Amino acid sequence: MSMNRSILLRLTTGCALVWAAAPTPVLAQAGPEAVVEDFRPSSVNQPGQEYPQVNSQGYVRFRVQAPQAQSVKATLGLGGQGGTELHKAADGAWIGTTSGPLDEGFHYYHLNVDGGVFNDPGTLNFYGSIRWESGIEVPAHDADFYALKNVPHGNVQQILFPSPSTGTQRRAFVYTPPGYDAKAATRYPVLYLQHGWGEDETAWTNQGHANLIMDNLIAEKAARPFIIVMTYGMTNDIKPGAPGGLASFSVKPFETVLVHELIPYVDSHFRTLADRNHRAMAGLSMGGFETKAITTANVDKFAYVGLFSGGTFTVDDVAKTPGFRDKMKLAFVSFGGRELAGRRTAPPGIAPSDPAAEAKALKASGFNSVFYVSPNTAHEFLSWRRSLHEFAPLLFRD
Repeated sequence: MSMNRSILLRLTTGCALVWAAAPTPVLAQAGPEAVVEDFRPSSVNQPGQEYPQVNSQGYVRFRVQAPQAQSVKATLGLGGQGGTELHKAADGAWIGTTSGPLDEGFHYYHLNVDGGVFNDPGTLNFYGSIRWESGIEVPAHDADFYALKNVPHGNVQQILFPSPSTGTQRRAFVYTPPGYDAKAATRYPVLYLQHGWGEDETAWTNQGHANLIMDNLIAEKAARPFIIVMTYGMTNDIKPGAPGGLASFSVKPFETVLVHELIPYVDSHFRTLADRNHRAMAGLSMGGFETKAITTANVDKFAYVGLFSGGTFTVDDVAKTPGFRDKMKLAFVSFGGRELAGRRTAPPGIAPSDPAAEAKALKASGFNSVFYVSPNTAHEFLSWRRSLHEFAPLLFRD
């Protein structure tokens, strides 16, 4: 779930009620400090572009050429509608620095120029907020686990699969681990990994670096090699700028696409271990909501489930889902540390919850429940990169 303004999304199914505030770029919790002038270009800038820049503290500096503009803002850096005001320099460029450091990791943003919304030509674009957004990367102290290293690499390929239920050809991306092509007799488990609201099937590789996370884990022998399948999790049209349209979203049509169309296609076109014990599903935010709904309705299809900032599993959830306790080998739940306080003090109409206590109670009941908290992050991609890094080593350890 990734948008640049805070909204409340209430998602209901027969299985669960999940809520989450869509993320704004989060200012790190810090007191007033002098800004260190060691700014460097962001790692996701367009080739040869010097701006935007990030310093060692996590402040972001923008420079935009718009000599005829009357006002320029960047949405990155302040909550709400304010953004970071840029100021016109003598050469006609607009320059500004965020009022504080941001959380480590990836953030979406865009520019507001004289009331119009534009992407920053200095940086790459990433699909989020139901549009292609500009992106920036604040270096993380633990970025090594998703860094591009000199290790054997897997392959990410696009597939197009028929979807009779929607009358379309749909797209997915498939990660095959290092050595897949060379080991013609080897079959692999599969993780179906879902994006968040406003994103698409490109998110987990472009923003999440899922392929690099897996390459590094496999090189370290910390995770079993497996295939990852990432597809678009929506089956209805959602109008841009109308997040309330999610209220009309039903998981059932996507469940049909995933369970009855995509899984059979993957099993017939890739060397999979095509049984429940070697199949997992996980997702971030809205993708977690989908994951919970689909796995609880299909306990004969999945043995591992992961919810990243996308709801929780309770003792009652397990008790009321026939077969879940006997067939599901793992329920993994994670959140960014800054998210948890918000869940305990939910807005009116949304029941507060304590995911840590719920996971502890589930584990105490004898179920394999794992709970992970990403330190000093909110509803944002570093939380989810870390979550995948923690989740993947737990899968398919049979």
